[in-house]
Amino acid sequence: MDTTLVDFNDMRWERGDISFIFNGDQKPGHSLTVLDNKAKLFQRVRHKETELEIEDEVDILMSSDIMAAQMSTKGITFSRAQTGWIFREDKREMVGTFHADFYQINGMVLESRKRREHLSEEDLQKNKAIMESLTKGSSQGFKNGEPPLRRASLNPPPESNITWDEYVVAPSGECPLLGRNLVYKESSKSFKATVAMSPDFPLTVDMLLNVLEVITPFKHLSKLRQFVLMKLPPGFPVKIDIPILPTVTAKITFQEFAFRNDIDPELFQVPSDYFEDPMR
Repeated sequence: MDTTLVDFNDMRWERGDISFIFNGDQKPGHSLTVLDNKAKLFQRVRHKETELEIEDEVDILMSSDIMAAQMSTKGITFSRAQTGWIFREDKREMVGTFHADFYQINGMVLESRKRREHLSEEDLQKNKAIMESLTKGSSQGFKNGEPPLRRASLNPPPESNITWDEYVVAPSGECPLLGRNLVYKESSKSFKATVAMSPDFPLTVDMLLNVLEVITPFKHLSKLRQFVLMKLPPGFPVKIDIPILPTVTAKITFQEFAFRNDIDPELFQVPSDYFEDPMR
């Protein structure tokens, strides 16, 4: 896979020329390789984390909300997108080389549940400042290049006098509190998204689902297949626009696609004039 997106710094995308090579026949330490085609360097992606990386991950988890989020698809409906001020008509445009019909996605709801009793007042203020910075499109609150500050552990909660027998006989949903008082919040947010469906795209959604079922056999794939067959308009989604924040929109576009059986095997090998840089 080739991409021009390298990094995201100071609220701007950094462009480059990056390639990902995956070889499922290799050992995990050599199966995925990232190539920087401009610098002629490569790095093998390893799954073993260092102690510092584990500390960073734990620090982030302990200073952030515990969140569970899911996209509800029960109420999703599709309606044809319209264009024109006076004489309205169904929107139809070219996406790359494909004719596409545009649809509005209605009823898309993101349901989230948060817990934050493990956060200090400083954590809450810092997280709020970061979210406000993201919403406004600025980089205030981010410290690039500076070593991370480790948060101090919270004081342990008071000991509970609840016995095991009292705990197991408690009514369902009314278990005695053993730790800190719960700080729990449920919220839902509606999104308005747009999808462009093309009947000319060589790949069908069903073919894509069959591939996903082989490489990522997750348990919700049957629900995804059922949703696609029952609700998705005909064609293949060649363009999807989903607003994430007031100033950030996720856009996925398929502008070109072709089935090939004449690809040179050397394209899946690291060129001989590239040098390995494990610290990149």
